[in-house]
Amino acid sequence: MSKLLFSALAVAAAQALLAAGPAAAQSCEDLWYQRNEIYKAQGYCFRTQRGISAFGNAGCQYDNVEDVPLSATQRRVIADIRRAERTRGCPR
Repeated sequence: MSKLLFSALAVAAAQALLAAGPAAAQSCEDLWYQRNEIYKAQGYCFRTQRGISAFGNAGCQYDNVEDVPLSATQRRVIADIRRAERTRGCPR
């Protein structure tokens, strides 16, 4: 699957789940995965064992999350996910 298609699918899935609202309350694990799936699709190199175990680092290009090239839509979705994580009291 191409990087662009994977990224678009990750964003679309995250948007759909977030739009579902409280009735479809997501776990902290789900939110973490959705957020990091977007970063992976854009070439982020994970540092934690959790991130590496879930996504690997094959083909990664960016060691600093701030350097990952994200579209405005991706940034908005990530901000929405982070907000949901804070609301649920998810660990950082």
